[in-house]
Formats: sequence, C-alpha cells, structure tokens
Amino acid sequence: MKLVIDHIQEKPFPLRIEESAGLFPVLSRMQSEGECTFTGPILCDITAAREYDHLRVSGRVDTQVTLACSRCTAIYEAGIGSTFTIIYRKGNFQEVDQEEETELSDQDLISATYIGNEIDLTHEIEEQVAMEIPIKPLCNEACKGLCPVCGIDLNHATCSCSSEQTSFKFSALKDFKVSR
Repeated sequence: MKLVIDHIQEKPFPLRIEESAGLFPVLSRMQSEGECTFTGPILCDITAAREYDHLRVSGRVDTQVTLACSRCTAIYEAGIGSTFTIIYRKGNFQEVDQEEETELSDQDLISATYIGNEIDLTHEIEEQVAMEIPIKPLCNEACKGLCPVCGIDLNHATCSCSSEQTSFKFSALKDFKVSR
C-alpha cells in the first residue's frame, strides 16, 4: 500500500488496492475486540497527481462489515464507504510545542508530510474506514430495542411488562438509613 513518488507526474496516477482487513493494524484490532467483523476486502480506488510543490491524493474506500445493533443486539451487515483527499508535502517531521495552542485551517486538516521516495497509505486507508464505523450501530432507525424488564426484542414481539417509567436515579439509596 505504498505509493512510489517517481510514478506520480502531472497526469493523474490511478491506483487500486484490494486487501484484507487483517493487514491494517487498527482494523485488525477493532475486529479482535469485537467492534465489527469485516466480511469483505478493503477496496480503495486512489488517484495521485503532482500540484505545484505538493502531491494530491484523492480516493474512495469501501468495505462490508457485520455489526451488532446497540439497541436490540441483532447482527446485521452494512456497507462502509468514505471519500478522502490528502495533500502531501515533502518535509521533515517537526516537533510541535504541546503548550502552545494553534488553530488549524481546513487545509491543515487534510495535509501530511512524507520523507523519502514512498508514501505509505496504510494509516490513511484504515483511518477512513475506522471513522465510518458507527460507535452505536443501529440495524435501522426505527429499532425499538429490548424490553428493559424481560429482555424481549420489541421489534418482533410485545411483552406484558408494565409500561410505567422507572427512575433508577436514587434506587441505590432506597434502603439507606441514617442512624443517630
């Protein structure tokens, strides 16, 4: 997943990557921790071109994942896709003073530096996929979830539990007694 700088000229240089999620450290960790299961390869179509003193790398990343709904725990499959543009400039990594606050512009957020004759795209690709995986996945927006009393899936059945709202805010204090 390396882009050779000498191959990039004024004319756009296309690159197609199709790799297993296991080759990306962040995605491999997400899968081993149970956040998701990658059911297909990571597909990436990239175009790189020289522009003045920098390289513009644009692309699209797509893959298929299996997720567990955060409301009803149902397992479902979803497509993950993201488009990106990164501007690479040749340079050295500079130390940033952690005490000083600086405001980043939109251009700073899509910029990176490279050293040598290659750019490793592994981190950028896995970052694009990881940002698209939902923190609280939903099988659908209308998911009713599970009954908090009996645990039945309310999408497929109804339960006879009380619909009375229970507040658990002070439940830890219900047996609290003050002795004098």
